Amino acid sequence: MTVEQYLSGRILLAMPGMFDPRFERSVNVMCVHDENGALGIGIGHVRQGVRFHDVLEELDIDPGVSPNREVMNGGPVEPGRGFILHSTDWGGADTIAVEGLCALSASMDVLRAIAEGQGPSQWIMALGYAGWGAGQLEAEMRHHGWYAADGHREVLFQTPPEGRWMATWRAEGIDPALLSNETGRA
Repeated sequence: MTVEQYLSGRILLAMPGMFDPRFERSVNVMCVHDENGALGIGIGHVRQGVRFHDVLEELDIDPGVSPNREVMNGGPVEPGRGFILHSTDWGGADTIAVEGLCALSASMDVLRAIAEGQGPSQWIMALGYAGWGAGQLEAEMRHHGWYAADGHREVLFQTPPEGRWMATWRAEGIDPALLSNETGRA
């Protein structure tokens, strides 16, 4: 693959009829994708029973002025590990730029900054991530698992979680009801 074919900064959507029920109607921000594999953060499903202040309390961080937002189910890998997808107006030592779409931080610094009202202007917290080994995502895409949408910032930060899957399809100009849930060979 060439660098242009990697999916960092794009939004990965589960196709209708996704073969893995853990990813049904999944919306993943692709943070890293290269010859070694891929890492995405799920933003389409809320982690039930967990809110942002619960996470801060668990880490002994005073919630301060932070809103008590829902936390996303970021993916099945390391479900106890937290990530913040955020606008690029804040950055810490371990912040990773996500190809013009947003930034990713996983340090305590970003949590403290949000609690103190000094963090990024837009942010989403997720627990866990979706990971693929070298070539694994490409193979899944060939077998009708995923669609790589452009990185739509308005979907990421301005659309409620339950609407992100459909909003991304709409932003791409596609009605998912018209897509087949099976593939074939010509």
